[in-house]
Amino acid sequence: MTDRAISPPPDDRPVDAATGLPFSRLVHDIAGEGSRAWEVHGRARQLQAQGRDVILLSVGDPDFDTPRAVVDAAIASLRAGRTHYTAMTGLPELRQAIAQRHGALRGVSVDADQITVVSGAQNALFSTLLCLAQPGDEVIAPEPMYVTYEAVIGASGARQVPVSLRGDHGFHLDPADIEAAVTPRSRVVLINFPNNPTGATITADELAGLAEVCKRHNLWLVSDEVYATLTYDGPHLSPAALPGMAERTVVLDSLSKSHAMSGWRLGWVVAPPSLVPHLANLALCMLYGCPPFVQDAAVVALTTEFDEIAAMRAAFRERRDRVVERINAMPRLAYHPPEGGMFAMVDARDTGLSAVDFAFRLVESEGVSLLPGDAFGPSATGYLRLSLTAPIAVLDQACDRIERFVRALNR
Repeated sequence: MTDRAISPPPDDRPVDAATGLPFSRLVHDIAGEGSRAWEVHGRARQLQAQGRDVILLSVGDPDFDTPRAVVDAAIASLRAGRTHYTAMTGLPELRQAIAQRHGALRGVSVDADQITVVSGAQNALFSTLLCLAQPGDEVIAPEPMYVTYEAVIGASGARQVPVSLRGDHGFHLDPADIEAAVTPRSRVVLINFPNNPTGATITADELAGLAEVCKRHNLWLVSDEVYATLTYDGPHLSPAALPGMAERTVVLDSLSKSHAMSGWRLGWVVAPPSLVPHLANLALCMLYGCPPFVQDAAVVALTTEFDEIAAMRAAFRERRDRVVERINAMPRLAYHPPEGGMFAMVDARDTGLSAVDFAFRLVESEGVSLLPGDAFGPSATGYLRLSLTAPIAVLDQACDRIERFVRALNR
């Protein structure tokens, strides 16, 4: 029997260094600058493990407990044996609760059949782009953007086309910039307002202009609205509510930020009816449904008014105002007040340090962990993302340390 010759993988295909076994080209596409954004956070964790006093302001996990009634609902569901397979796209009662919440918050009516329940908003984004984009397509994405967007677009095979949200304009969207980026290969515009990392929102005029661009060029609009319940200067605006946009807008949402349920991994896609069967097919082969006891708890979260949730929103507003006051009083730093979300951008360009150097030196010398903005896109170069997910007293202590660090730079 003659041995069959085995062709080596193409030169651009990554391989295991020890065995030479090839990986999929996908492993390149899901890496990138965004995946390295957490190096400072990782160093902060190392210092904590060594016994250092470190204030972590580099991650967006709300520092509040999930409302007790939600936890109790999950426990009761577990004890009732709700641990088996369930509907691929979500429990009917949960989808109905999501549809009602969506309509109340955004002023647009949707049917429960337009809801696909998935394992968090990150999975919602991944599923949506896999159903809308493919190799050869282009996805227009304003930056600064959340660090996983680049990898998710890459996983779909499409090419990311970044559009700058400029700091001197408050990181607001200019619809003309989106239109200038449109080519015959454009298929999707991906937006996130309130924005992570900048905290910028979108105005009615900006949203109307963006809607006209999408209609004029027949583009899908994917709107990541996980911070929709956390706005400071006005109500949340969603493109799905605009005339002619419901049939081309996909809204992503979750309970992670609104109800301090990041670890529960429960999110959803609100989509035009034509997209829903494709999302369901993907859920079938990727998730096979979400845990029913988590969904039972989510129904309670969505159908109950919690004092804790109102208190959480008020706390974030108070924290924002406090940090604005502190940072803007420091030499060589400026603070962009967020209009929503739980992050803010600190402008450190006048310090003479890159954001990466600033972040590493700050965590080593003062034990405060911020994320360098460079990983969120070139428009955030020289900025640092500060998370408001700590009590006022801890934020004050962090600001004391940041000020000491900056004044030492002056000396």
